[in-house]
Amino acid sequence: MTTAFFDHNSTTALKPQVLDAMLPWLGQACGNPTSRHVFGRNARDAMELARAQIAECVGVQPSQVVFTSGGTEANNFAIKGMAANLSASQLLISAIEHPCVTKPAQSLAWHDWKVATLPVTAEGTLDLQQAEQALNTSTGLVSCMLANNETGALQPVAELATLAKARGALIHTDAVQAFGKVPVDFTSLGVHAMTISSHKIGGPVGVGALILDKRVDIAPLLHGGGQEKGLRSGTENVAGIVGFAHACQLAMQTLQSRSQATQALRSQLEAGLQRLGAVIFAANATRLPNTSFFAIPNIEGETLVTALDKAGFAVASGSACSSDSTEPSHVLLAMEIEPDLARGAVRVSVSDSNTAEEISEFLAALQKEVQRLKGLSAIAA
Repeated sequence: MTTAFFDHNSTTALKPQVLDAMLPWLGQACGNPTSRHVFGRNARDAMELARAQIAECVGVQPSQVVFTSGGTEANNFAIKGMAANLSASQLLISAIEHPCVTKPAQSLAWHDWKVATLPVTAEGTLDLQQAEQALNTSTGLVSCMLANNETGALQPVAELATLAKARGALIHTDAVQAFGKVPVDFTSLGVHAMTISSHKIGGPVGVGALILDKRVDIAPLLHGGGQEKGLRSGTENVAGIVGFAHACQLAMQTLQSRSQATQALRSQLEAGLQRLGAVIFAANATRLPNTSFFAIPNIEGETLVTALDKAGFAVASGSACSSDSTEPSHVLLAMEIEPDLARGAVRVSVSDSNTAEEISEFLAALQKEVQRLKGLSAIAA
């Protein structure tokens, strides 16, 4: 049975062109970038070229790109590193952040920081009026994602950055889900720090970057040999970094065509979902073109995900990094969705590798499973 992969917000397949770019650095070109011999120098040159290529994709200088092991490390680095050089005050995060932002934020409460949550609207977008009010309390740091990983809703980060800066606060954005799907320009956003990741855009797992304003004073998360100008010690993942840069360039070159293709697939999907009586979350928000988060009333999301998997369709019940939780999505609860409906949530995130035929087959399978599950419920009643 062929499985259609509809979970591209969790990860993406390594693109063949990216693998080709990486292969030399996985074989004989094995130098450590800190070594002074020719192998080390070649590795260093490859890494610095990749840094420049990634910098160009987000509109910054190469010196502003700090390589990490991925989005989780970069977010931890941003939150903990910037807070370390500030006097403890208020830290603001949105109510829909990924755990790799909420957890490091909560850890700062042990260091006299007051962690406060910014509410979102019923459509899952940051409530700017409430954010402005919260900023009236002395605030050192703000973090708000650029696009939500579950609903796909884009957040008003540039507007929030203007408010935060006017009050002297530093601001970070987790752009992991947005980067490669919508245009992302560091300067236009006006933030002090931004996280991006490789495996969401057809690059290898295990590499990401924190983009920094040159004026930001940030403490290292990892200490050691002083790599990345002392900001992130540890031998660099040269093959991964080269692959990341290649994936970034491919993503930028195909951004418009992929956006159009995935939006067409989402429109087809959501037309079918509406016919089945599904509730589509954040339907009226500006969203990532590839993402649809929905529920069928009175059908458990986890049950439906399992049934669809058996039918040959890989979908998710929410964030891949918190999929072992039996609690309703914290994103949907923040949107004031009823818990019973939130427990039915299913996320479909497509790519341009998916087809209209797959969407049609998915809708047919979904209808069949919904009828079956409702039949079982009727028998149980």
